[in-house]
Amino acid sequence: MVVFVKHNRKRQSGIYSVEFALVAVVFMVILFLTIEVGRLMYTWNMLTEVTRRGARLATVCNALTNTSNTNTVAQQTGLSTTATFSGTDLLPNLTASNIIINYLDSAGNITTNAEQVAAVQTQITNYQHRFIVPFFSVTLNSPALTTDIPRESLGFTRSGITSC
Repeated sequence: MVVFVKHNRKRQSGIYSVEFALVAVVFMVILFLTIEVGRLMYTWNMLTEVTRRGARLATVCNALTNTSNTNTVAQQTGLSTTATFSGTDLLPNLTASNIIINYLDSAGNITTNAEQVAAVQTQITNYQHRFIVPFFSVTLNSPALTTDIPRESLGFTRSGITSC
């Protein structure tokens, strides 16, 4: 015996809209997460470049607090500002206060004596990256990014002292 069931089209008329809404939400979240992972990788690469650039500037620029009397190196806020690609908004939360430049002696200890400087170390501290994904509000702290490079001229040349 065969039973014919009459389908009611009105009961199924909105099912495609519901399916689309469910699939579209999942697709959009995956799309935004993919874009944000790319943005995160870009940010970490830029932070690495900032540490490299800051260390390079510190090795070739004048680091003395007073060139006439003392031989003491100082924190380089001007170099930190230059290392952040000042004048551009490549990284929105990065400021010179996030960058620490240390002058190291041959044992790896921080020194202020310019004659003992063997290397320059640049670090990124307290940088926070905020994800921009709908329905998710996540802020990530940057990993410990450090660049150490050997000392070069520290701004001393045959023709005098250079400033950057």
